[in-house]
Amino acid sequence: MDTKQIKALMRDFDESGLSRVKITKDEFSIEMEKATGLVAAPVSVAQAPAPLAAPAPAAAPTPSAPAQISGDFIVSPMVGTYYSSPSPDSPPFAKVGDTIKKGQVVAILEAMKIMNELEAEFNCKILEVLATNGQAVEYDMPLYVVEKI
Repeated sequence: MDTKQIKALMRDFDESGLSRVKITKDEFSIEMEKATGLVAAPVSVAQAPAPLAAPAPAAAPTPSAPAQISGDFIVSPMVGTYYSSPSPDSPPFAKVGDTIKKGQVVAILEAMKIMNELEAEFNCKILEVLATNGQAVEYDMPLYVVEKI
């Protein structure tokens, strides 16, 4: 594989829903993992391309730890991308001070190119929004600090 093919592969992997991939073609092998970054590991052969120096991935913003925040939470039921509103020019579903009813949509979580509405499981008041628009979220990650009502 040449540099253009590797860069195209990296772009496709970044846009995919995959978290890890390993590809072996002839005497070349590459392994990529989103959680730890990119590892390029060519086989030691004269025709193999030189290792590709990958830029260090930017550190993702870390959410406040639940142990430091008191109250109840609305948490992410899946791994995905958090969106606070249905479109960039729309107001957020929920903001600090809003009273939310059980079943009301509070966010959209995108997973594998599918938009999933996150609904409140109980009546509550939003005390703090922990996630930022477009942020990657993990399973069971707190998104909102709430007060049950």
